Amino acid sequence: MSRSICITAADGQTGHLITELLLSNQFRPKFKELFCVTLHPEKCEDLETMGAKIIAHKHSDPAGLVQSLKESGADTIFMIPPAHAHKLRLARDVLKAVAAADIKNTVLLSAAGTDLAEEKAQPHIRQFTKIETEMMHLRYTGGTEAGTSQCIIRAGYYAENLLLYEKDMKTNGRLRLPIGDVNSFAPVALGDVVKVAANILVSEGPKGLSDRFRGQLITLTGPTYAYLKFLIHTDRLNHPLTQRRMCNGVELAAAASQAGVNIEFTDTSNTEAKQLVLELDTDVDDSEKQYLLEYYSLVREGKTNYVSTLDFAPITGEEPTNPPDFFKTYESTKQRHIVCQ
Repeated sequence: MSRSICITAADGQTGHLITELLLSNQFRPKFKELFCVTLHPEKCEDLETMGAKIIAHKHSDPAGLVQSLKESGADTIFMIPPAHAHKLRLARDVLKAVAAADIKNTVLLSAAGTDLAEEKAQPHIRQFTKIETEMMHLRYTGGTEAGTSQCIIRAGYYAENLLLYEKDMKTNGRLRLPIGDVNSFAPVALGDVVKVAANILVSEGPKGLSDRFRGQLITLTGPTYAYLKFLIHTDRLNHPLTQRRMCNGVELAAAASQAGVNIEFTDTSNTEAKQLVLELDTDVDDSEKQYLLEYYSLVREGKTNYVSTLDFAPITGEEPTNPPDFFKTYESTKQRHIVCQ
């Protein structure tokens, strides 16, 4: 009960969902206070009503953030790099504030594939490697406990991102992604990511976080095609293709077609893909749209042909999300959008 937790970028879908989960009956008895740092406090009024304490952060006032974190007394922080053109600079401001406020437990939400991204080809994804490195350096800060108990969670492509293409699929009957016809990826449900994070944040060990998680690098990808139910508007998800753990674009379209909906996959050019992404919902930041394009390029390069699900059950005590549970989560968060946060 002594733990005080701080969530950054709380105005985003990830920040909202983990705050809601932590304030649920399952986790609320395991910590004392919950603080939410946000660039847009007006988007967090619902979280404040639920019991979170809101810390407004201006990107031009890093000193103010330091003072706010010190005053909060938080000893644990969940760092979600914000959906912002200046993601790296804002993340660095948070890390400096973590050091100044002597916050011992730091959990970072990073991106799967950042270690395989190239600086010139995928600079937005590569930024996460820089953030990871600078966070790990906190532990060597002399005379402070900041960063002595750390954990990094690398989340893969969120399944929810495919929902951004709903309008185009309904209009054209095609799933248009620039990923090639062969290489695969395994989208992960956002709900699964926040379940893992919540369990880590409330864990306790002799040096801060539980020794099960302290110093761990945890990569999460998805195990199922939970998102297909929404894409194809059918309950028939028992075809073998819907049970595979990875998919390429052709397999994804084939699963939809064999379930009764005529959707075809089209491997688009980078130019067409860029135009399509630019036409996505205006609530999605331009830098995050670029992230999507870079992730698709990782798929095309064959750098996402893997699954990483072994950590989920041991950490949460549950199995990864099944289709009905995924859409319960989707229904509760459908007014917000995510790309990589």
